[in-house]
Amino acid sequence: MEQAAGCPVVGGSYPQKNAEILSSQYGINLFLAGLLLTFAWAVHAVGISKSHLLSYLITLMLIQLLWMLWYLCRSCTQRRLIQDKDTHAGARWLKCGITLFAVITLILDSFKIGYYIDFSNCLSPTEGIFPVTHAVHTILQVYFLWCHAKDVIQSFKTLERFGVIHSVFTNLLLWTNGVLTESKHQLNEHKERLITLGFGNITIVLDDHAPQCNCTTTTLCSIFSQGIYYLYPFNIEYHILASTMLYVLWKNIGRKVEHHQQNKTPFKFHGITVGMIFGLIVLTSTIAIVVVYLIQIGGSKIKSELALTMFYLHAIFVLALMCTAGIVALLIYRLEDRSLDNSKNPARKLDAELLVGTAAGSWLLSWGSILAIICAQGHPKYTWYNLPYSVLVIIEKYIQNLFIIESIHREQEKVNDDIKTLRIVTISRGTTLSLTPLYKEIYNGRGARDSGDIPCLFKGSICGRENDGAGVAKEETSQDNSLVMRSASDFSFCSRNSVTNNKRRILKNIAAFLFLCNLSLWIPPAFGCRPEYDNGLEEIVFGFEPWIIVVNLAMPFSIFYRMHSAASLFEVNCKT
Repeated sequence: MEQAAGCPVVGGSYPQKNAEILSSQYGINLFLAGLLLTFAWAVHAVGISKSHLLSYLITLMLIQLLWMLWYLCRSCTQRRLIQDKDTHAGARWLKCGITLFAVITLILDSFKIGYYIDFSNCLSPTEGIFPVTHAVHTILQVYFLWCHAKDVIQSFKTLERFGVIHSVFTNLLLWTNGVLTESKHQLNEHKERLITLGFGNITIVLDDHAPQCNCTTTTLCSIFSQGIYYLYPFNIEYHILASTMLYVLWKNIGRKVEHHQQNKTPFKFHGITVGMIFGLIVLTSTIAIVVVYLIQIGGSKIKSELALTMFYLHAIFVLALMCTAGIVALLIYRLEDRSLDNSKNPARKLDAELLVGTAAGSWLLSWGSILAIICAQGHPKYTWYNLPYSVLVIIEKYIQNLFIIESIHREQEKVNDDIKTLRIVTISRGTTLSLTPLYKEIYNGRGARDSGDIPCLFKGSICGRENDGAGVAKEETSQDNSLVMRSASDFSFCSRNSVTNNKRRILKNIAAFLFLCNLSLWIPPAFGCRPEYDNGLEEIVFGFEPWIIVVNLAMPFSIFYRMHSAASLFEVNCKT
């Protein structure tokens, strides 16, 4: 329907805004219902079993599968049409990362299927249907994200908003289910270790959801039951990454995209050797610390205290290095005069919000530990190392967030391309005249174009060609002047280029180092090395149940922060 000039934008925005609000409310209610069902199962509410929760999740996954199949079929019928794309969304390295997590998630599903077969006599059929449905859901969703994460949907917008937001909150609920299952397993192990540390005054009640029957093959059951919990961290990261990519797709629905060429920024190992070496040293030492920690903790009181002391000292050293690297990077930024890109970009905005939002989880735990150390009446020796550790966690995240957010908002430098043009102009004497306007546009701007002056770098060579009949003496003089001017100009540009390249090299090494450090710090909490559980001091000050609730709420965000920071730093390295 045609509308008067000026009205289409205003009138057309209302239905779309309403659709956005309605779809977001639908997704939130979907999530809250699932969250309440998950909580009811976790606390053993009367009349709520695991089969009810799994049935709800299976239904959500099936609805999302139907929507994705419909979208894929519709896209195939319209593949000849030119569709808008958000070049900032769905980067290739992000797709590769989610594919890796998805493959491990499929292994987890196969373990769950094997576990169900071994305990099929006393498990609900939904526990066998769920991993099969989840495997199909994972395969199709990864394919969907690879093909359509960059789409800017302009047709069936209202329907697509509901489909995408349904997918976002389905993945969030699957993430919540994974976090809860993994946390309950960690909590049971933690309760058993508390007695070893001497905290006998804390009531130990194991939250057991184990099947009430015997396994058909004991060896396989042990492998499946233990292996599942080592694979859950990858499943958790998979779902949170999928939900963020789908959220960007939802935000892009109906968006007007500016068509401009985006510079490709591939990852290169050249020039980041120092950062990679130090980062790999941190990664290797962290893996060794985690292995020793998991072996020693709970063995005896002395071994447990040594394991905690070892963890804190290593973490303090790594965090101090990360703080130093972040401060150096910010100082380099202060020395540069480069504008920020403030254009509308949903993916970049979401990255910044997730960094600050998920960092709050670690900050909450750190402030809790600091308060516990201050208020506690007795302090075992190893608990004092928790104080500098907690303070450094707060400072390091503060500095790193500032560095990443500023990095992703900085406009990419174009000096290298300009210098390449300069070298072509100065070296290719035969084509100097044809390339002179390009040089003037790059370096002299409008003033040079308006005045018609030729840059001093070319005056000698051009004049020499124009005065061929004026005599050998003038030609030799002009060529000598050309060499002098060209040498001075080349030296000036090379000096500036050398300083710029040195700054870029330092920044790339810092980004590579921080990338590996964040991967290193993701490993301990993801695989059960959690001093917030094992320290014991916080449970005495705040009480066992309140502190465990705080840890279980904050820890998933802390774990996700490290993986998201690593992904953001990878992007920073590519852009620098």
